[in-house]
Amino acid sequence: MKRDDLAPTAQPTPAEFDDAVVWATWLYYEDQLTQNEIAKLLGVSRATIVNYLQEARKRGIVRILMNAEVATRTDISRRLAERYGLEQVMVLPGTEDKSPTAMLKALGAGGARLIERLTKPGDTICVSWGQTVLAVAEALDLPRPLEGLSVVQVTGASTGNKAFSAEFCTAIMARNLGAVSVNMVAPAVLSSAGLRDALMAEPVLRRQFERIGQADLIVFGVGALGPDSTMRIADVTDNTEIDEYAAEGAVAVLICRFLDNMGQQITRDFDSRVIGIELDELRRLPRRLCVAGGANKTDAIRAVLKGGYATHLVTDMASAEQLLRD
Repeated sequence: MKRDDLAPTAQPTPAEFDDAVVWATWLYYEDQLTQNEIAKLLGVSRATIVNYLQEARKRGIVRILMNAEVATRTDISRRLAERYGLEQVMVLPGTEDKSPTAMLKALGAGGARLIERLTKPGDTICVSWGQTVLAVAEALDLPRPLEGLSVVQVTGASTGNKAFSAEFCTAIMARNLGAVSVNMVAPAVLSSAGLRDALMAEPVLRRQFERIGQADLIVFGVGALGPDSTMRIADVTDNTEIDEYAAEGAVAVLICRFLDNMGQQITRDFDSRVIGIELDELRRLPRRLCVAGGANKTDAIRAVLKGGYATHLVTDMASAEQLLRD
């Protein structure tokens, strides 16, 4: 027997408690004493206190209740993961502020926390582009530095809206992770397929895509095709082109690729002019984090999940419930 297990003579149980089990339980949960402190007070070993607390739960003296909102989110997260074959799902808590800005901030914070949990020293993290991805990048704050991280851009540079371009998202994420930023030295969209193919044959781009293929994690958002969609705002291509994809059944944009409601890619001439990761290459990466939410994105998120493009998901409660309902 260990010396710590030797206990002095137990003190008598106070009259207001039924027995020593109830007394120990009160001291632990109400007075918040440690198990060692209770053991000394009762004159028994710590192992006895552990047994008392277990007995209290068996007898119903103590019932541990999880906050209903937390329990609901946990249940929905697990059901979503099971339905769509995901490794992890983070469903964000609801907030009083329902504005798009608040939604973006919450998604960014959630995505950042999951990246911080998933990332390990020496990892290569691929980054797409968009307002949500930028929000994630800006929210990153590692609790401790990790050595040897690289952040790699997966599409060419934007010639339109630079506020949330691939190169900007990559730079911000690399800065906040203390990582090396590996930008792609090419435009996102070329004027012809021939020019795109010629550039893809250049050694600098071949090396870039080799690094992408060896990445440990990729972070991306997903866009809808509505008038306020990121694809339209970014000016990557014109609205007529986007409308034609929509006419062919597209409901989502995933890293400049268009998906139908089953997650299958819809291809047009535009695809042959894009410099960026192909969807088959995306699927081969081991961890694929999709961060997306909002009422107008449910169909787009569903397409991404049905297509098997994500292994991890961060979304809001309303979107999660809708994804389970359909």
